[in-house]
Amino acid sequence: MKDGLSHLDDKGAAHMVDVGEKDVTQRAATASGRVIMKAETLALIVDGRVPKGDVIATARLAGIMAAKKTADLIPLCHPLALSGVVLELEPDPALPGVLVSATVRCTGKTGVEMEALTAVSVACLTIYDMVKAVEKGVRIEAIHLVEKSGGKSGHWLAEA
Repeated sequence: MKDGLSHLDDKGAAHMVDVGEKDVTQRAATASGRVIMKAETLALIVDGRVPKGDVIATARLAGIMAAKKTADLIPLCHPLALSGVVLELEPDPALPGVLVSATVRCTGKTGVEMEALTAVSVACLTIYDMVKAVEKGVRIEAIHLVEKSGGKSGHWLAEA
């Protein structure tokens, strides 16, 4: 491991971490992000008037599917048998926009942080895709890990 980065070997080359000796534990991670848009665009989502269909339901499914495909998208991620993926998408007129949160769970030898982050990212991108015809200036912001548990490092919670 080079400079504490687990995906680099002693020569600085990228490699997949060997988790064979790690203990199997309950793992969970929650990530969040937000999609900022004009109030008029949010109203279209809330009222179900987006031409492509139900934005919230489609983004939820996209996020779940993305969590399940994370190892196909991120080169050094291990394929994991996920036991649960929950996506919450909450329209927020104060932003205005949509708050997106994903919690991913598994029982395994490595964590699910990347799966939670991928779920949020793809859900946010799906929202953008579905409303870009009415607003090109939509912004995706603040995608980050909120909390993780399990494994050798135990529980971690982001600072407020």
